[in-house]
Amino acid sequence: MNSITEKPWGSFEILKSGKKFLVKKIFVKPGGVLSLQSHEHRSEHWIVAEGEAEVTIDKKVINLKENENIFIPIGAIHRMANRKDHDLVIIEMWYGDNLDENDIKRYEDIYERI
Repeated sequence: MNSITEKPWGSFEILKSGKKFLVKKIFVKPGGVLSLQSHEHRSEHWIVAEGEAEVTIDKKVINLKENENIFIPIGAIHRMANRKDHDLVIIEMWYGDNLDENDIKRYEDIYERI
C-alpha cells in the first residue's frame, strides 16, 4: 500500500512511478489552495476525478469539473484550489527528467512555505 503524505491543503498518494513519469492521487480539502508555483524539469497533467478545481495557469483561471483535464507545460506558473465545500480529488501525472518534490519554485503560498 502506498503511503499518504499530509500537506496543509490536504494530502497526496503516489500511485505509480517510472523512469520519466510519476502518478499521484491528490486530495484537496474544501478551501485548500496549493502554492502558486512552476517547475523547470517536468510537465504535469491533471484530471479531476471528484469535485471541481479552480486552476490558474500563467494568470488565466479555469474551472475544471469531474472528468475534465488540463496540461501544465514546463515553466508555466500554476496552482490549483478547491473553492467548494466538498472534497476535490485530482489524478496528477508528472513527466520529465527530474521527478523530485524539490523541483518547485514557489511564488505565493497561503501556508507561508515560500
